[in-house]
Amino acid sequence: MNGGGSGLAPNAAHTADEVFRDYKGRRAGMIKALTTDVERFFKLCDPEKENLCLYGYPDETWEVTLPAEEVPPEIPEPALGINFARDGMNEKDWLALVAVHSDSWLLSVAFYFGARFGFDRETRRRLFSLINNMPTIFEVVTGAAKKQAKEKTPNSSSKSNRPSSKVSRAESRSKAKVPQDEEESGDDDEDEEADEHNNTLCGTCGTNDSKDQFWICCDNCEKWYHGKCVKITPARAEHIKQYKCPDCTNKRARA
Repeated sequence: MNGGGSGLAPNAAHTADEVFRDYKGRRAGMIKALTTDVERFFKLCDPEKENLCLYGYPDETWEVTLPAEEVPPEIPEPALGINFARDGMNEKDWLALVAVHSDSWLLSVAFYFGARFGFDRETRRRLFSLINNMPTIFEVVTGAAKKQAKEKTPNSSSKSNRPSSKVSRAESRSKAKVPQDEEESGDDDEDEEADEHNNTLCGTCGTNDSKDQFWICCDNCEKWYHGKCVKITPARAEHIKQYKCPDCTNKRARA
Protein backbone atom coordinates (compact mmCIF):
# COMPACT_ATOMS: atom_id res chain seq x y z
CA MET A 1 0.00 0.00 0.00
CA ASN A 2 1.64 3.20 -1.13
CA GLY A 3 -0.40 5.68 0.95
CA GLY A 4 -1.39 7.76 -2.07
CA GLY A 5 -1.55 11.15 -0.45
CA SER A 6 -1.54 9.95 3.18
CA GLY A 7 -4.91 11.51 4.01
CA LEU A 8 -5.80 12.79 7.48
CA ALA A 9 -3.28 13.31 10.26
CA PRO A 10 -4.35 10.95 13.08
CA ASN A 11 -3.45 13.25 15.96
CA ALA A 12 -5.03 16.47 14.66
CA ALA A 13 -8.57 17.81 14.90
CA HIS A 14 -10.65 17.39 11.75
CA THR A 15 -14.12 18.34 10.55
CA ALA A 16 -16.81 16.32 8.82
CA ASP A 17 -16.00 18.16 5.57
CA GLU A 18 -12.34 17.11 5.77
CA VAL A 19 -13.29 13.46 6.32
CA PHE A 20 -15.78 13.77 3.45
CA ARG A 21 -13.03 15.09 1.15
CA ASP A 22 -10.92 12.08 2.11
CA TYR A 23 -13.91 9.84 1.31
CA LYS A 24 -14.50 11.53 -2.07
CA GLY A 25 -10.86 11.16 -3.08
CA ARG A 26 -10.77 7.46 -2.22
CA ARG A 27 -14.14 6.92 -3.91
CA ALA A 28 -12.97 8.65 -7.11
CA GLY A 29 -9.87 6.47 -7.27
CA MET A 30 -11.85 3.25 -6.87
CA ILE A 31 -14.39 4.32 -9.48
CA LYS A 32 -11.52 4.88 -11.93
CA ALA A 33 -10.26 1.35 -11.26
CA LEU A 34 -13.69 -0.16 -11.95
CA THR A 35 -14.58 1.98 -14.99
CA THR A 36 -12.03 3.94 -17.03
CA ASP A 37 -9.06 1.83 -15.84
CA VAL A 38 -10.96 -1.45 -15.77
CA GLU A 39 -8.70 -3.31 -18.23
CA ARG A 40 -5.60 -2.62 -16.17
CA PHE A 41 -7.51 -3.42 -12.97
CA PHE A 42 -8.66 -6.75 -14.43
CA LYS A 43 -5.11 -7.76 -15.37
CA LEU A 44 -3.72 -6.84 -11.95
CA CYS A 45 -6.27 -9.06 -10.19
CA ASP A 46 -4.48 -12.28 -11.18
CA PRO A 47 -6.14 -15.27 -9.42
CA GLU A 48 -2.71 -16.96 -9.24
CA LYS A 49 -1.45 -14.27 -6.85
CA GLU A 50 -2.03 -14.09 -3.09
CA ASN A 51 -4.90 -12.26 -1.40
CA LEU A 52 -5.21 -8.92 -3.16
CA CYS A 53 -7.11 -5.79 -2.14
CA LEU A 54 -8.31 -2.71 -4.01
CA TYR A 55 -7.28 0.51 -2.25
CA GLY A 56 -8.52 4.00 -3.05
CA TYR A 57 -6.43 6.97 -1.92
CA PRO A 58 -7.31 10.56 -1.01
CA ASP A 59 -5.51 11.90 -4.10
CA GLU A 60 -7.97 9.98 -6.36
CA THR A 61 -5.52 7.21 -7.25
CA TRP A 62 -5.98 3.48 -6.73
CA GLU A 63 -3.84 0.40 -6.20
CA VAL A 64 -4.25 -3.38 -6.23
CA THR A 65 -1.88 -4.87 -3.71
CA LEU A 66 -1.47 -7.12 -0.69
CA PRO A 67 -3.11 -6.07 2.59
CA ALA A 68 -1.17 -4.14 5.22
CA GLU A 69 1.16 -6.27 7.33
CA GLU A 70 0.81 -4.22 10.51
CA VAL A 71 -1.62 -5.51 13.14
CA PRO A 72 -3.86 -3.77 13.88
CA PRO A 73 -3.78 -1.78 10.63
CA GLU A 74 -3.62 2.02 10.59
CA ILE A 75 -7.14 2.19 9.11
CA PRO A 76 -9.74 -0.54 8.32
CA GLU A 77 -8.71 -2.86 5.52
CA PRO A 78 -10.70 -3.50 2.31
CA ALA A 79 -12.01 -6.93 1.29
CA LEU A 80 -9.32 -9.61 0.87
CA GLY A 81 -8.93 -11.89 -2.12
CA ILE A 82 -10.92 -9.97 -4.75
CA ASN A 83 -8.70 -11.64 -7.37
CA PHE A 84 -9.78 -15.20 -6.52
CA ALA A 85 -13.32 -14.76 -7.88
CA ARG A 86 -12.26 -13.00 -11.07
CA ASP A 87 -12.29 -15.95 -13.49
CA GLY A 88 -15.13 -17.80 -11.77
CA MET A 89 -17.75 -15.09 -12.37
CA ASN A 90 -19.18 -13.04 -15.20
CA GLU A 91 -17.00 -9.92 -15.44
CA LYS A 92 -19.87 -7.50 -14.80
CA ASP A 93 -20.99 -9.48 -11.77
CA TRP A 94 -17.44 -9.60 -10.43
CA LEU A 95 -16.99 -5.84 -10.85
CA ALA A 96 -20.32 -5.25 -9.12
CA LEU A 97 -19.19 -7.46 -6.23
CA VAL A 98 -15.92 -5.54 -5.89
CA ALA A 99 -17.93 -2.29 -6.01
CA VAL A 100 -20.17 -3.39 -3.13
CA HIS A 101 -17.16 -4.29 -0.99
CA SER A 102 -15.53 -0.99 -1.94
CA ASP A 103 -18.59 0.96 -0.75
CA SER A 104 -18.51 -0.94 2.53
CA TRP A 105 -14.81 -0.17 3.00
CA LEU A 106 -15.23 3.55 2.27
CA LEU A 107 -17.97 3.84 4.89
CA SER A 108 -15.89 1.96 7.46
CA VAL A 109 -12.90 4.25 6.85
CA ALA A 110 -15.01 7.42 7.06
CA PHE A 111 -16.65 6.45 10.33
CA TYR A 112 -13.38 5.13 11.72
CA PHE A 113 -12.07 8.68 11.28
CA GLY A 114 -15.29 10.01 12.80
CA ALA A 115 -14.77 7.89 15.91
CA ARG A 116 -11.06 8.64 16.11
CA PHE A 117 -11.62 12.38 15.83
CA GLY A 118 -14.39 12.33 18.43
CA PHE A 119 -17.28 13.40 16.19
CA ASP A 120 -20.49 14.03 18.12
CA ARG A 121 -23.94 12.95 16.97
CA GLU A 122 -24.61 16.01 14.83
CA THR A 123 -21.19 15.84 13.15
CA ARG A 124 -21.66 12.14 12.39
CA ARG A 125 -25.08 12.90 10.94
CA ARG A 126 -23.62 15.63 8.74
CA LEU A 127 -20.88 13.27 7.53
CA PHE A 128 -23.40 10.58 6.63
CA SER A 129 -25.62 13.15 4.92
CA LEU A 130 -22.73 14.33 2.74
CA ILE A 131 -21.85 10.74 1.81
CA ASN A 132 -25.46 9.72 1.24
CA ASN A 133 -25.99 12.53 -1.28
CA MET A 134 -23.53 10.84 -3.65
CA PRO A 135 -24.18 7.69 -5.71
CA THR A 136 -22.48 4.59 -4.37
CA ILE A 137 -19.66 2.97 -6.33
CA PHE A 138 -22.01 0.06 -6.99
CA GLU A 139 -24.60 2.43 -8.50
CA VAL A 140 -21.95 4.00 -10.73
CA VAL A 141 -20.44 0.70 -11.89
CA THR A 142 -23.78 -1.00 -12.59
CA GLY A 143 -25.30 2.04 -14.26
CA ALA A 144 -28.01 2.41 -11.59
CA ALA A 145 -26.95 6.01 -10.93
CA LYS A 146 -27.66 7.02 -14.55
CA LYS A 147 -30.97 5.17 -14.48
CA GLN A 148 -32.03 7.00 -11.32
CA ALA A 149 -31.06 10.33 -12.87
CA LYS A 150 -33.19 9.61 -15.95
CA GLU A 151 -36.17 8.60 -13.81
CA LYS A 152 -36.19 12.05 -12.23
CA THR A 153 -37.35 13.46 -15.63
CA PRO A 154 -36.73 17.11 -14.79
CA ASN A 155 -38.24 19.83 -16.99
CA SER A 156 -37.56 23.50 -17.45
CA SER A 157 -40.11 24.68 -14.90
CA SER A 158 -39.67 22.21 -12.04
CA LYS A 159 -37.33 19.62 -10.54
CA SER A 160 -38.41 16.15 -9.47
CA ASN A 161 -38.81 15.72 -5.72
CA ARG A 162 -38.37 19.48 -5.27
CA PRO A 163 -40.79 22.38 -4.84
CA SER A 164 -41.79 23.94 -8.18
CA SER A 165 -39.65 27.04 -7.69
CA LYS A 166 -35.89 27.24 -7.30
CA VAL A 167 -36.23 29.36 -4.19
CA SER A 168 -38.07 27.69 -1.33
CA ARG A 169 -39.67 29.87 1.29
CA ALA A 170 -41.30 28.96 4.55
CA GLU A 171 -44.75 28.46 3.05
CA SER A 172 -43.56 25.99 0.38
CA ARG A 173 -41.78 23.83 2.96
CA SER A 174 -44.46 23.97 5.63
CA LYS A 175 -47.70 23.63 3.70
CA ALA A 176 -49.86 20.70 4.79
CA LYS A 177 -47.88 20.69 8.03
CA VAL A 178 -51.10 20.90 10.10
CA PRO A 179 -53.92 19.81 7.79
CA GLN A 180 -57.53 20.52 8.78
CA ASP A 181 -59.86 17.57 9.33
CA GLU A 182 -62.00 18.47 6.31
CA GLU A 183 -58.88 18.62 4.11
CA GLU A 184 -57.46 15.23 5.05
CA SER A 185 -59.15 13.44 2.16
CA GLY A 186 -58.01 14.25 -1.36
CA ASP A 187 -54.73 15.87 -0.30
CA ASP A 188 -52.44 12.82 -0.55
CA ASP A 189 -50.16 14.36 -3.18
CA GLU A 190 -49.77 17.54 -1.19
CA ASP A 191 -49.00 15.56 2.00
CA GLU A 192 -46.37 13.51 0.19
CA GLU A 193 -44.75 16.68 -1.16
CA ALA A 194 -44.71 18.20 2.32
CA ASP A 195 -43.12 15.02 3.72
CA GLU A 196 -40.40 15.22 1.07
CA HIS A 197 -39.74 18.85 1.96
CA ASN A 198 -39.59 18.02 5.66
CA ASN A 199 -37.02 15.29 4.95
CA THR A 200 -34.74 17.59 2.98
CA LEU A 201 -31.31 18.14 4.53
CA CYS A 202 -29.22 21.24 4.01
CA GLY A 203 -26.20 20.48 1.83
CA THR A 204 -23.95 22.59 4.06
CA CYS A 205 -24.95 21.89 7.67
CA GLY A 206 -26.66 18.53 7.03
CA THR A 207 -29.69 19.37 9.17
CA ASN A 208 -33.39 19.80 8.56
CA ASP A 209 -34.00 22.33 11.31
CA SER A 210 -35.11 25.93 10.80
CA LYS A 211 -37.98 24.87 8.51
CA ASP A 212 -39.36 28.42 8.56
CA GLN A 213 -36.14 29.83 7.17
CA PHE A 214 -35.33 30.73 3.58
CA TRP A 215 -33.92 27.87 1.43
CA ILE A 216 -32.34 27.84 -2.03
CA CYS A 217 -31.63 25.01 -4.49
CA CYS A 218 -28.45 24.61 -6.55
CA ASP A 219 -29.30 24.41 -10.26
CA ASN A 220 -26.24 22.23 -10.88
CA CYS A 221 -26.32 19.47 -8.21
CA GLU A 222 -29.96 20.05 -7.12
CA LYS A 223 -29.10 20.08 -3.41
CA TRP A 224 -30.99 22.39 -1.06
CA TYR A 225 -29.30 24.85 1.30
CA HIS A 226 -30.31 27.15 4.13
CA GLY A 227 -29.89 30.67 2.79
CA LYS A 228 -27.87 31.61 5.87
CA CYS A 229 -25.49 28.67 5.32
CA VAL A 230 -24.55 29.86 1.82
CA LYS A 231 -24.97 33.58 2.61
CA ILE A 232 -27.83 34.13 0.18
CA THR A 233 -30.75 36.34 1.17
CA PRO A 234 -34.25 36.20 -0.39
CA ALA A 235 -33.67 39.62 -1.95
CA ARG A 236 -30.39 38.51 -3.52
CA ALA A 237 -31.90 35.25 -4.76
CA GLU A 238 -34.49 37.15 -6.79
CA HIS A 239 -31.67 38.45 -9.00
CA ILE A 240 -29.92 35.08 -9.47
CA LYS A 241 -30.91 33.39 -12.73
CA GLN A 242 -28.95 30.19 -12.11
CA TYR A 243 -27.64 29.48 -8.63
CA LYS A 244 -24.53 27.34 -8.07
CA CYS A 245 -23.64 26.21 -4.55
CA PRO A 246 -20.11 26.67 -3.13
CA ASP A 247 -19.17 23.01 -3.83
CA CYS A 248 -20.13 23.25 -7.53
CA THR A 249 -18.44 26.65 -7.86
CA ASN A 250 -15.20 25.31 -6.35
CA LYS A 251 -15.26 22.23 -8.61
CA ARG A 252 -15.49 24.45 -11.69
CA ALA A 253 -12.64 26.65 -10.42
CA ARG A 254 -10.39 23.60 -9.87
CA ALA A 255 -11.19 22.27 -13.34
